[in-house]
Amino acid sequence: MAAPKFSPTAPTAVARAYTSPDHVPSAWMPDRPADIEGFQPVGDRLGSQGPDQGFAIKIANSLRSKLHLQPGEHPDDVMRGCLGVGLRRASLFSRAPVVHDLTIAYTVWGFMDTAPAADLVAMRSAMFEGLRHVGHHYVEARQVVDAVRESTLRMTPAQVQDAYASDWRSLLDV
Repeated sequence: MAAPKFSPTAPTAVARAYTSPDHVPSAWMPDRPADIEGFQPVGDRLGSQGPDQGFAIKIANSLRSKLHLQPGEHPDDVMRGCLGVGLRRASLFSRAPVVHDLTIAYTVWGFMDTAPAADLVAMRSAMFEGLRHVGHHYVEARQVVDAVRESTLRMTPAQVQDAYASDWRSLLDV
């Protein structure tokens, strides 16, 4: 490429090529006091860590029009409870949330069903009530998440749909 006249190098000078730096820093190691070695810790009230979890809110909102709520159920309560389930599923696979995570969460709790079982509706109405008040119901939101079996979260959406249709109780620990 031609060099403009205001360029600090002469147009006839040999072009400079890439060279490695004289010093190569050592590999990074988690040696600071607060660094976690290995995977995130697991325990009561620690949640499910994973990358880009905020994207799950966008996914959950995009599925809102497909939900079938019963009288007295608030869509924000449903979203908050199922959001935790979807995030837990995504973290099991060490990845960011995808639409299937939230679809499974809504299916397990019967929100994708036009006519869910009456006993499921009664149970979920009590469990999801008031979850939209973020600062006050963390423990209740965790109970919704922990009620879904890990084996359920490892299923495909089609497997969850089939299991829900045959026996929804097999998907939950309640």
